[in-house]
Amino acid sequence: MNILPGQIEAFDKNLKNHNINITRNVINSLQINIGKKCNQTCTHCHMDAGPARTEEMQKETMDRIIYLLKNSGNISTVDITGGAPELNENFPYLISKLHELNINIIDRCNLSVLFEKGQENTPSLLAQNNVAIIASLPCYTEENVDLQRGQNTYRKSISALKLLNKIGYGQEDSGLILNLVYNPGGACLPAEQGTLELAYKEELKKQYGIVFNHLYTITNMPINRFAHTLKQNNEYEAYYNLLYDSFNPRAAESIMCKNQLSVAWDGEIFDCDFNQALEIPIHTGRKTVWNIDSFNEVCSEISFSNHCYGCTAGYGSSCLGRLA
Repeated sequence: MNILPGQIEAFDKNLKNHNINITRNVINSLQINIGKKCNQTCTHCHMDAGPARTEEMQKETMDRIIYLLKNSGNISTVDITGGAPELNENFPYLISKLHELNINIIDRCNLSVLFEKGQENTPSLLAQNNVAIIASLPCYTEENVDLQRGQNTYRKSISALKLLNKIGYGQEDSGLILNLVYNPGGACLPAEQGTLELAYKEELKKQYGIVFNHLYTITNMPINRFAHTLKQNNEYEAYYNLLYDSFNPRAAESIMCKNQLSVAWDGEIFDCDFNQALEIPIHTGRKTVWNIDSFNEVCSEISFSNHCYGCTAGYGSSCLGRLA
């Protein structure tokens, strides 16, 4: 019998039962959500992003983040996400300012956004600033992608990948990194990342001549829009139990919140993108980029909740794929 999600053992207590003590160490990665507007409405989106969302990071907030990065010497990577981050009119400005810091920049791109009005120069902007692209392609078949992301999304995604390949992304020795992301289509865990990467590379190369660097598998979080989908299908309790029963202590030791912070579109700081989506503040309470002088000031304690089982199930899951 399924245990109700609110009755499963609390995540932080489970860590203690396994003698795992997780606190934030050196912060070397900063994830920035610069807006919730998106040209897609995906069934698995934990941010509830979509065309009707209006939240958008302002240039002043971006400048404050740049200031804090200069005062936080250990951060080597900035990971830009959304929504579709490219739809923020200040996206080119942020890219240029980060490039001046000689910092690793990641753009989480849904691919189809590259064909939206005003995005004609985005691929060249990314290439000129050596931005690594992590692109969403939840399956290599058209039917599954369109079911999860909307009609005709697959064809646009394939066209975008061809465009990126043409300017060097994913090509050997180009230095332009193109990684793909796989999300399961339903209430299940991702397959083994290495095996799935080989399948993606074989199929995309054979069908379209597309090449890329790596594939990351990411577990869908049972929150917001995906939680609503699970409840509609009467799968919410079963999926939560799957995550709980699949708890992997090795993955728990490597969860991304140990060395990463998340900044929302309005400047509030969170332990991770998922806590941001649920508006779960950091351990010491609400803190923003405006009341600190360095990201190193953020406390080492991490706010956990039961959705964290999504990061520790099976092979584990982070914004950069499997953990164990």
